[in-house]
Amino acid sequence: MKRVFGIIALLCITSVLFAAGTAEKTSTPTGLNIAIITTPSGVDDGSFNQDNYNGILAFVANHPGANVTAIREPSGDVAAALKAAADVVAEYDVLVCTGFQFAGIGELAMENPDTQFILVDTYPTDASGNTVELDNVYAMTFAEQESGFFAGVAAALETKTNKVAVVNGVAYPSNVNYQYGFETGVIYSNKKLGTDVQVVELPSRAGTDVTGANVGGNYAGSFADEATGKVIGQQLMDQGVDIIFVAAGATGNGVFTAAKESNGKLEVIGCDVDQWDDGAVGSSNVILTSVLKVMSLNVERVLNSIQDGTFKGANVLLKADTDSTGFVEKEGRNQLSAATIKSLEAAYTLVKNGTIVPASNFGGFTPEETKIN
Repeated sequence: MKRVFGIIALLCITSVLFAAGTAEKTSTPTGLNIAIITTPSGVDDGSFNQDNYNGILAFVANHPGANVTAIREPSGDVAAALKAAADVVAEYDVLVCTGFQFAGIGELAMENPDTQFILVDTYPTDASGNTVELDNVYAMTFAEQESGFFAGVAAALETKTNKVAVVNGVAYPSNVNYQYGFETGVIYSNKKLGTDVQVVELPSRAGTDVTGANVGGNYAGSFADEATGKVIGQQLMDQGVDIIFVAAGATGNGVFTAAKESNGKLEVIGCDVDQWDDGAVGSSNVILTSVLKVMSLNVERVLNSIQDGTFKGANVLLKADTDSTGFVEKEGRNQLSAATIKSLEAAYTLVKNGTIVPASNFGGFTPEETKIN
């Protein structure tokens, strides 16, 4: 009899333990816990960071169990960016890290194989600075030189003073790509489309890339300095520039302000996302068009792969052939002439099929050396 009661008691205990285990398992959140760590301009910069954030928000909207926390690293320093990631890596399933300053995150990723990392604008490197491909890191870079090229063509075809310029934030490779692409686009237009346009650079604003080389251009030295952006915009306007391509994050908002206060003397080309709404001045607008780097869709795609278990780490370069670069031609969101849009569409085809390869920071040739047949 005692044995029977003992067996019953054991079964009851086992049943309770099984039930407790089942309850604990079903109470575990099934949604992804995501953090996005950004440059000083934050997720509301209206450009680069915000587009990445929008990709996460789109994922969360379709997966109610998921959530996202935005973390802004205020200094822009590389070591500080990596520390910001290291400080929170244990708290999240996925870290989305935006910008070249996160390249060195490879070591952290190797130390935390159960955390997935999404890098935007850089590939991961190890402790020695060597590029590595890791199972838990999806790193996407974009052919910014392609979008910059479209901006250059648009500016060259639409300028009235025959003087255009590009304003950048920091001379990270992605930003130099925009600059070189823009210069290539102007050169292409001068050679093939009958324009005679000058790209204006302020010697005091020349950029220095990650190798220490002088790349020229007009660099503010920050992606979060609107005051300097406005000053550079005004300085370029004083040189006769009437169209500026703005690839400077929140610093670009200062250039927008300069354009809005110019009484129609200055127009801007937006960057990364459609910035038409940011260019509104009453019933008018200072945006000529915007060129695109389609990050939001690609970030959402990677998060979907993590959610459904198909995620694979990789280092990828996204270009026009995957519709990851481009320009805004939607009616009501640009002020391009029909002739300019037609020329841009033709140029887009040439870039997409590889006939034209715009210059880039480490592409092996300068804008002036680009092959234009």
